[in-house]
Amino acid sequence: MLTNVHHPAEGMSSKAGDMKQDAATLAHFARPASQAANAIGAIKDYILQSNLQPGDALPTEAQMCESLGISRSSVREAIRTLSALDIVEVRHGYGMFVGRVSMQPMVESLVFRGILNQGDDFRVLNEIVEVRQALDLAFAPAVVAAWDGRRDEALHAAVAEMRDLALNGEPFPEQDRFFHSNLLAPLGNVLFVQLTEAFWDIHTLTAPRLGVLHPEDISITAQAHGDMLAAAEAGKVDAYQSAVREHYAPLIRNLAIAREARRSG
Repeated sequence: MLTNVHHPAEGMSSKAGDMKQDAATLAHFARPASQAANAIGAIKDYILQSNLQPGDALPTEAQMCESLGISRSSVREAIRTLSALDIVEVRHGYGMFVGRVSMQPMVESLVFRGILNQGDDFRVLNEIVEVRQALDLAFAPAVVAAWDGRRDEALHAAVAEMRDLALNGEPFPEQDRFFHSNLLAPLGNVLFVQLTEAFWDIHTLTAPRLGVLHPEDISITAQAHGDMLAAAEAGKVDAYQSAVREHYAPLIRNLAIAREARRSG
């Protein structure tokens, strides 16, 4: 959620001056590049050097043109690029602000890649699953250390809901996302949580399009979530890692079958 939103007119003179200095520094050290590329670099440097946070106001488009000494079209091109990356947010009628800098651009790009490469769909999804599993296994000691001796009723309730839905052969995407996000929350590693959620989104959005959903494995996956939680609360790293592998095993197996069928066809 965006916070600390200020009106873009506040303090713009000093911001414009800072951007002039940033642009000069960039011009001195950077290799020859387009005006738009230089503007992108200068805007990002300005955000970092000014310690701005998501929701903080940026100089106006006109002030950027004056500060950077480049055309309005180049500034607009830079803003479009930074907006697509969620680094800058444009609010029409209000101005420009620092964006959320989320993983959403990566999610959309990888999902599109999976859909675009029709002959390579299963390889793309398989790579996504491999990365998700590798992250979960790598952070297993940290997760277990964070949960050792603790109990969270909300997570146990989510696992119970997964099991109930699995009995009816129904998937549980909402409970799944809640489980993984909250299981990782005590680590305090924002990047890891964001990456995990991003790959969860990619997997969830891509798998149905590729037709790789096997209801008979839903119960196994639900049980694996319960095993992961039990192992973490008991402080057992090996058991947690075993449950992680159990969690991904059905999907990895089904992907291998689907890829072999496609090659044979």
